[in-house]
Amino acid sequence: MTWDERVNAVAAHGLGLTDRQAAFLVTVMLHAGVCLGRHYCTFAGIAYGQTFHDFFRLLLDRGYATAQPCRHNRARLYHIHAKPLYAAIGEPNNRHRKPTPLPRAVERLMVLDAVLADRDRTWLATEQDKRTHFTITHRIPPQDLPSLTFRAEDAETVRYFPDKLPIGRDPDGEGYTFLYLVTRPSPVDFRVFLERHAELLRALRTWTIRLLIPRHFTRAAGVYYAAFQEQVAMPLRPANLEDLRWYFRARRASLRGCEERFDQAARAFSAPRYRVLYRAWLERGDPVLDATLSPVLADKVERRAGQLECHVLPHQYLHLLPLVGTA
Repeated sequence: MTWDERVNAVAAHGLGLTDRQAAFLVTVMLHAGVCLGRHYCTFAGIAYGQTFHDFFRLLLDRGYATAQPCRHNRARLYHIHAKPLYAAIGEPNNRHRKPTPLPRAVERLMVLDAVLADRDRTWLATEQDKRTHFTITHRIPPQDLPSLTFRAEDAETVRYFPDKLPIGRDPDGEGYTFLYLVTRPSPVDFRVFLERHAELLRALRTWTIRLLIPRHFTRAAGVYYAAFQEQVAMPLRPANLEDLRWYFRARRASLRGCEERFDQAARAFSAPRYRVLYRAWLERGDPVLDATLSPVLADKVERRAGQLECHVLPHQYLHLLPLVGTA
């Protein structure tokens, strides 16, 4: 479904919503499932008042949302969960319908803030929206999209864009902005995100990875930038690649017949970059290693066709966490 189709479907649902209210609900359902009152006021360009209260009272009274008080603030955390609304936007089983632990809900609020602060872009939210867009618009084969494969004894399921973070299409239709929320001081997960998106980033003409940094993690910006440079902008040399390939195969097979060579390789390839590459290699095989020779991403970074952008989130969120005893 297109954005307009989703807004029209929610507006016509029977709640008596305005197009603006329907558009806000679509934004919340796609990107977070939860919101604060200030999100609606920001979206609608209004101050707290009767319009705000009437809108949320309608959702609560009709059972389309629930509200949870915030201990250190008069604000309330609203969860939009009604299946008919999600069905109207083509997402009846969207994970945002389900109750979520408060720390995860707070992370979703951060992402929602970032989307609402940049409404000039068209934001791709769902797995299907992203997959359809990149395979049709850019003819990128599915195997080059970010994915995770879940294997069972008799089945295999591939999930595309498993990080579940919004991707914004620039107004000119040429560039893309990939949001990444910083949730820990170490960039280990960020390196995985970069490796998972490497083939897609190679295929796009211009892109920006926008780090969303909560205020209590501002000191981590430097290590994230260093991880970006190492993971993206430093192709491996062919000689190093062959040693790395041998080490990965020996490690997977638990073969240590050449004890000295294995120990030397383990020391040489102990850095976080190689740990991430090993995980990716186990998932997708030798193409992961072959791609590390490519200068394409390094060239994009040098030409600023590929960039890392740090955005410190302007709002405080820690006042919500004591609701579940989290400091």
